[in-house]
Amino acid sequence: MDVLTSQHHHLLGDVFATHRAQLKRAAHRLLGDAHLAEDLVHDAYLRAVEGLQAPAAVVTQPLSYAHRVVRNLAIDHHRRSALESRLFEPDDSGMEVVAAPAAHSPETMAIDRHELARVARALAELPERVRRVFELYRLEGRTQREIGAELGVSAATVNTLIREALEHCRAALRGT
Repeated sequence: MDVLTSQHHHLLGDVFATHRAQLKRAAHRLLGDAHLAEDLVHDAYLRAVEGLQAPAAVVTQPLSYAHRVVRNLAIDHHRRSALESRLFEPDDSGMEVVAAPAAHSPETMAIDRHELARVARALAELPERVRRVFELYRLEGRTQREIGAELGVSAATVNTLIREALEHCRAALRGT
């Protein structure tokens, strides 16, 4: 391990130690389980350190990187859980179900996908700073105060930017 990689390991370790509670809150919001969130943050640290083994792996924003690793692992967990529940459900499950709920009909799923695509396009249209604030708040579970400190703006400004992003997304969904 070269000196640069060793420094990045140490820096990432400091980030995970210093912001552990924040990372756990973000994981808990995504997973809905405090114990699982604790395990996921630990796994995220290990995954982040392993990622530094790759040639030319340099992390310029370690806290954002840590949040991204936590979020990606939570998404992987949800996917794995969904797959396992489909694969391992008992053969007789569904025998008493009369009809599939309307929320899972092909038409509803197509509408949901279409609306999700509209929101994604709306987010892509936003200025970088507005989009970044929205992602930090909604996807990474960061507080407005934390975002403001990271970006060097007030919490009130962060609140305004979040509202701007939400209004833009709502307008996109309304088709205006």
